[in-house]
Amino acid sequence: MAKFAVILPAAGRSSRFKDKEKKPFVNLDGRAVWQRSVEFFVNRREVCQCLIVINADDEEMFRRRFGASVAFMNVQIVLGGAERFESIANALSQLKPEADFVAVHDAVRPCLTEALVGAVFAKAEQTGAALLAVPVADTIKQASDQKTVQATVSRKGLWLAQTPQVFRRDWLEGAYANRAKLGKDITDDAQLVEAAGHTVHLVEGAATNIKITARNDLYLAEAILKSMPKPKPSGPLHPFAEEEMWK
Repeated sequence: MAKFAVILPAAGRSSRFKDKEKKPFVNLDGRAVWQRSVEFFVNRREVCQCLIVINADDEEMFRRRFGASVAFMNVQIVLGGAERFESIANALSQLKPEADFVAVHDAVRPCLTEALVGAVFAKAEQTGAALLAVPVADTIKQASDQKTVQATVSRKGLWLAQTPQVFRRDWLEGAYANRAKLGKDITDDAQLVEAAGHTVHLVEGAATNIKITARNDLYLAEAILKSMPKPKPSGPLHPFAEEEMWK
């Protein structure tokens, strides 16, 4: 069985969230957002390592608030860099030798499902690189700086990228080793791997697999979580609920 390491970036500034807390650390129906995101991975047999990347300025708070959960779930803390790609590179340097594949999943994307994780893992193992995505359903308008419509863009063949994005370890490490040569306008890991010459495959995700960006997204995420069937846990997820841990 191939082994997967999972990296959850949580070192961003959360500038659009407009809250005293950063979005990975806010409470979402009883647990922090990042905890809900990592729970989809910690008990999978093929996952050999989970790493959460945080800002150095948040380390003291994070260890105080979540130290027990980190230890209980065997999640490794990594300090991030000045930008997202530096943070992922820091996590790659901490991978266990037995990891064959690396999955990168937004720490603020807490409405994943076990089925989606299994599907994208299987596709990556088969092809070398895969990500969750959903086809664009809305009409797309290209606008000017003055917010006037310049063109209507065909949505045929357009997909919205989600996470997890999963790659052969050597492909991702190689892409990161050469990222300075691959272009400055790269926005996600899949694009970086594409620029390195590898084919990345799409696995259809779900509209419910939302990324929390603004404060109102929390209310939507809570509604999604409450509407989902409650699977029987395959193992312990946390030693105690977030509200008991931080009041």
